[in-house]
Amino acid sequence: MAMGAKQITSSENPVCSVCIANYNGIDLIDDAVKSVYDQDCESPVDIIIHDDASTDGSVEFIRENFPEVKLITSKCNVGFCISNNRMVAQARGRYILLLNNDAILFSDAIRTLYNQAVREDRPSILGLPQYDASTGQLIDRGSLLDPFMNPVPNLNNKRSQVAMVMGACMWLPKMLWEELGGFLDFFGSLAEDMYLCSYARLRGYPVKVISTSGFKHHIGDSFGGGKVIKNRLSTSKKRRAFSERNKSFVIVLTYPIPIFQLIFPLHIFLLLLEGILLSVIKNDIYLWHSIYFSCIESLWQKRHVLYHLRKSIQKSRRISSRKFFSTFTLIHHKLRMLMKHKIPEIK
Repeated sequence: MAMGAKQITSSENPVCSVCIANYNGIDLIDDAVKSVYDQDCESPVDIIIHDDASTDGSVEFIRENFPEVKLITSKCNVGFCISNNRMVAQARGRYILLLNNDAILFSDAIRTLYNQAVREDRPSILGLPQYDASTGQLIDRGSLLDPFMNPVPNLNNKRSQVAMVMGACMWLPKMLWEELGGFLDFFGSLAEDMYLCSYARLRGYPVKVISTSGFKHHIGDSFGGGKVIKNRLSTSKKRRAFSERNKSFVIVLTYPIPIFQLIFPLHIFLLLLEGILLSVIKNDIYLWHSIYFSCIESLWQKRHVLYHLRKSIQKSRRISSRKFFSTFTLIHHKLRMLMKHKIPEIK
């Protein structure tokens, strides 16, 4: 029997708390919430929505259409990381499902995730196959990573161990979230899922994707860009800036020595080279300043915070460097995408 709204909110001890971060998602949030209501799952679930100072009437829409949902409203825009940290702090469920406002669950998603979670012999981060909401095409079954922390879509349905799963649909025990400390506030948005998965793996907790069920995702609708349009990669300056900055943060925090000493200088060199070439090709010096210089500047400004966090994270490492990099590929994904889709369109 499909789980209705009353079942979602009636339990004082839900198995899972579904946490949906929303910002100006009035055209998206309805499908996301209804996909939770339509789950064929007998376990009690509650829904928490954090509205990040939307200006499109989202708060009024949620209150009118989903009065049983726990709604947290923010007076100012704080970003995806703080939004999720606030929701999980108030979650009552033993498990957490982070769900984007532009994601739509298959009807068996929560049941599939829960059944897999109870079969695991250790706390694990779990994800599902991701499909394009517009075309229905499979996007990935989690991702591997290249040496520069670029996600490489996993399309192998026999591979369950991955480097990361999308934060658009990420399941984990609440106690694991608390042990890892949740998302880092200063990430704002983007690559926070990469950080959490990388940190979990360093501590010996598996990151897995389940081959069945799935979710549909309106890629880029909640943040702009980040998808292929007419065989060309399209993104925004803001998205690219956050992505390059936060991937650099993840390298600094999670890469074990001596790989860090080899990769990080090369990473910075390639970023600078990429910025110069793109700025020249597109005749836009603002590209260099807003994306690449901004990344280097942020690394410098956060150097003390990153240094102390890195010491703590590396001290807690429980696996070998070889095992940590077992879900990486040597192929430079950006170069492969460049050869396939040419110079990206950056708006």
